[in-house]
Amino acid sequence: MVFSIIVVCLDAGDRLRETIESIRMQTEQDYEVIIKDGGSTDEVTKRLLKEYESDGSKVQAAYKEREHTESAGHDERFRIYRSKDTGIYDGMNQAVKYVRGDYIFFLNCGDSFYDRNVLAQVKKQIERQSDKGADAGQTEDARRPGNGRQVLYIFYGNIYERKTDTLVQSNPVIDDFACYRNIPCHQACFYDARLFWERGFDIGYRVRADYEHFLWCYYKAQAETVYMPVTVARYEGGGFSETKENRKESQKEHAEVVNRYMPGAKVIKYRLIMALTLAPLRTWMAEHPATAGFYQKLKGKLYKG
Repeated sequence: MVFSIIVVCLDAGDRLRETIESIRMQTEQDYEVIIKDGGSTDEVTKRLLKEYESDGSKVQAAYKEREHTESAGHDERFRIYRSKDTGIYDGMNQAVKYVRGDYIFFLNCGDSFYDRNVLAQVKKQIERQSDKGADAGQTEDARRPGNGRQVLYIFYGNIYERKTDTLVQSNPVIDDFACYRNIPCHQACFYDARLFWERGFDIGYRVRADYEHFLWCYYKAQAETVYMPVTVARYEGGGFSETKENRKESQKEHAEVVNRYMPGAKVIKYRLIMALTLAPLRTWMAEHPATAGFYQKLKGKLYKG
């Protein structure tokens, strides 16, 4: 099993180093790292990319019509691709084209693995699920294209949010209401690579493309979601989707996405539930350091209870 870790960057500076070093320190070594640079011009990022190249990274052309240099070394697990993109989701889509592994994980610049054993823990969880499938009489061949319905998985865990200094517990059960209310963020999710073979992120969504893709995986590709009691990543927080302007866009796109995948009656029902349970107040509590810890502990107890 090979993990494909995608890091999209643009003028990320030392945040890129923090992210890459958290990958390098993993005890599980069966991974590849695809660094997709959108054309960085700041000197820190350029210097870091050059360091990774000299360490044995491989720089390849993203498109034949573009001019790129290539250098190959002893360690081809780290590969750097440079090409212009229209934003983070377009950059992710471009990076996915170079995936060779079995499970895809997106780690943004500034985010990092929670500790050095994350990949080893996730691998155990995936192998355990595979053993369950074997016990149920499901062979590996039955999961390959052309052999009936494939069983495609999204394995997800928890994240640690540095902005609020809080462990954020993911919902251990994904159902319709969870899809409406609170899916795990992509820094907590390991996607079966085949989920991206057919379809990447819909870049028509500026803020909610990862949310839309998760719902597509769940409803259209019928992916099975498996919760792992693992804290996967240290999430930086305060990013692109959390600005005041993009919050409004996020709400608009959320409405479009849920109407795309859910019947209108369910959308109205869930919207009413959110209003009655004071969703804006709960969001405020989750985002403020003084109340976030209490809120997340309460949420974790409700999930377990």
